[in-house]
Amino acid sequence: MIQPAELDNLIDTLPDPESARRFYRELSDADPRTGRISEAVLSDLLTLSAYSPLLATTILQNRDYIQWLSRERTDTKVRSKETLLESLSRFSLLHTDVSSNIMLARFRRRELLRIFLRDIRRLATIAEITEELSNLADVIIEFALRLAKQDLENRFGVPLEIADRGRSSPAGFCVIALGKLGSKELNYSSDIDLLFVYSNEGMTSDTGSSGSITNREYFIKLAEKMISLAGGQSGEGAAYRIDMRLRPHGSIGRLALSLEETVRYYRNDAREWEQQVLIRSRAIAGDLSLFRKFYSEVEDRIFRPDTDVVRCLANVRQSKRRIEDPVPPGPGYNVKLGRGGIREIEFISQALQLAYGGRDKWLRHPHTLVSLSRLADRNLIPEKQLTGLFEAYEFLRRTEHLLQMEHGLQTHFIPKADHELLARRAGFSNPDEFDAETERHSRNVQEVFTSVFADVTDADLTDQTETPICGSGDLQSTARQSEYERIASISVPFAQLFASVPDGPLDADDDLSNIFLETINSKADFGGRLSVLRQTWRRLLLGIGLREIRAEISIAESKQLQTSLAEASIDAALDLVRGEIALRYSIDDLPLDVLALGKLGGQGVDYQSDLDIVLVYPDDPLTESSRVGEIYNRAVEIFVNTLSGMTRDGSLYRVDLRLRPYGNNGASANPRSVFLDYFKNTAAVWELLAFVKLRGVTSTIATDIETEVRTIIHERARMIAAGELKSETLRIRQLLEKQKAARRRQVDIKYGSGGMLDVYFAARYLQLRDNVPDRVEDRSTIAVLNMLWENRSLSEADFESLSAGYAFLSELDHNIRLTTARSRQIPTSVETQNNIARRMNISDPEKLLETLNLHRINVRRSFEHVLGS
Repeated sequence: MIQPAELDNLIDTLPDPESARRFYRELSDADPRTGRISEAVLSDLLTLSAYSPLLATTILQNRDYIQWLSRERTDTKVRSKETLLESLSRFSLLHTDVSSNIMLARFRRRELLRIFLRDIRRLATIAEITEELSNLADVIIEFALRLAKQDLENRFGVPLEIADRGRSSPAGFCVIALGKLGSKELNYSSDIDLLFVYSNEGMTSDTGSSGSITNREYFIKLAEKMISLAGGQSGEGAAYRIDMRLRPHGSIGRLALSLEETVRYYRNDAREWEQQVLIRSRAIAGDLSLFRKFYSEVEDRIFRPDTDVVRCLANVRQSKRRIEDPVPPGPGYNVKLGRGGIREIEFISQALQLAYGGRDKWLRHPHTLVSLSRLADRNLIPEKQLTGLFEAYEFLRRTEHLLQMEHGLQTHFIPKADHELLARRAGFSNPDEFDAETERHSRNVQEVFTSVFADVTDADLTDQTETPICGSGDLQSTARQSEYERIASISVPFAQLFASVPDGPLDADDDLSNIFLETINSKADFGGRLSVLRQTWRRLLLGIGLREIRAEISIAESKQLQTSLAEASIDAALDLVRGEIALRYSIDDLPLDVLALGKLGGQGVDYQSDLDIVLVYPDDPLTESSRVGEIYNRAVEIFVNTLSGMTRDGSLYRVDLRLRPYGNNGASANPRSVFLDYFKNTAAVWELLAFVKLRGVTSTIATDIETEVRTIIHERARMIAAGELKSETLRIRQLLEKQKAARRRQVDIKYGSGGMLDVYFAARYLQLRDNVPDRVEDRSTIAVLNMLWENRSLSEADFESLSAGYAFLSELDHNIRLTTARSRQIPTSVETQNNIARRMNISDPEKLLETLNLHRINVRRSFEHVLGS
């Protein structure tokens, strides 16, 4: 048994001691045997908890994994596909009580404990870690194929093709991996890109329960079933996000094609960037001989002996530009797509392979590091550059792994600030050392990238008509291409959405809740419902955006429609939650209500808006009192995952529950009496300010709770001394400005001086001070300012400055969101600035910035009038 002093010493050496201590307390509370865990195993558990809250939660929810990890922790070899397949087979036999997609997701999460532990302890190279992650994905896909095949053969029989001499034989099916999985370089949170190919046309044997169907139908159903098993969402997430957008003809192409069709596409119709993708391809499940036949037919189209080196390099550089142009900048350095990032290393390798691999087959290897080594052996990369690329790849990939394994998200961004914990996890004593190392590696990569493409210009590009790469899908007709270009001239994000939605937009004026409910009820399983919900949501959002781009609706109407869309999405999510809870706990119609804050509370949802919400249930929730917490925790988990979880169909909204009572430390949903009591006795001034905008969105019960809370917070505000209410409001506003806006070089129209938060805080302070609650019929900021002026809470001058300023800032923010899918900052692109200025009827960007500065000055002056001493 480890002693307290030894435990403290052990924890203090970790990069996040507080998380490790919290994990140990929770584990000890849940299992009295914790103190008997050996020091070596406990050290591993605490280390995992200090590096990954995701895996800490996994351990706490599955304490039997501790014993498993204690057995597996000393094995440092890369596990082969065969070994992992045996483990998965045993695991499946012990988890027959859950659906197959949940079982596969659980198996993957368990194996990540072992793999990530080796990773953070540096017991394996980055190549070994990514190889094992790839083997794990191979196994899950292989297992999903076996399950799907068994189900389909029971229903339709065996798919047959006509072989030589007229005899029939079973048709083959192959799963081909592309991208990082294709080169065995998978990340912890990578999507997996797949192709499905079958050997030939024919019919299934008439031995199944549902009769015979064509091979084409059979293999498309097989592909769909596989995707559902390995990528289907449940309340516990999916094993993988499966991306089929790289298949022939993109999102509008069939899920599975015959070998003949696939070869014909890549030889005759595929664009050069699509052929480039095949550099990193391999068979991972099914009939592997099919892949060998396919690749032998297309290899000479990928690696061309007669290629022009300069033109080839130009095409690769253009491919990189196409992939990255639609990606908006993030909150910090992007280790994947940023300058000097992982993508540049990959494109250096692939460009030189394409340029010289046509005449030298030895250079044709899918793995980035192996390819670079071979290029150096042929003196196509100097030894010094090779060393720099290897070191950068190792550093950037390990950093990417640390970022992704914190919460299991597909992220690549190193924050601009507040990354001290990341630096410690990466082995640095402070962020400055970490930043310096990041800069050194990215600079080395940039230098090599620049030298490889130094003599390449756009004039060297292949003379071919290229359909824009739009995230997914293809633009088939001239009319559709023309429409795409017209939309892109105003909004690149909506052009991307337009290209990825082959079924076209839906009219958002109809009864959205019924549209969603009819759609999701057309599917029997949770994953299918989740998928059609997101597909329908994308079509509805596209409809709103296109109507605005065509000037058919105003900004106010756009926000009203987006608010209705968000509310209908919440209704649909609750319907899915209740269905899942009914299956799991035999509880019909679980009572749960949603109350909104922020833009949703103010009925002003805009493009890319978060949903700030709180969840409340009755004091008597019609279920066993001993399981209330467990049931509602699971219900909230499913609800949030439905709206914000990433799948191959995207996500709907970012859901923010942080404004709930006690914030991150509080329950994810609260009983009504607890919720009301919190505002009567505990809520701080900043919470009163936030909850001024509270609005019930799901039922009359939610509306009743809203009314009760509004009464409470306005009564409490009257009891707070005017000076205290003012000083606390000012303090919170200044704190947000310092935290959010001070880090940005550009003007922040939300958090910066004279930004929208100046208007929000001034208005909400006056609402609380003078007891001016929101009106049910119009909760917009402009309506609130009008109420405050009518109430004589605002002088005429301040009313005019704040109203005009907010109207301008809000319109500017909306147009930034529409044109760039971002907010808060005016884009640096002159073309985009001109676009925004035109939409706001302003002559040019210079005048736009001049008007912005004038309004910001006036807004800040009025803010200081209201909240100054």
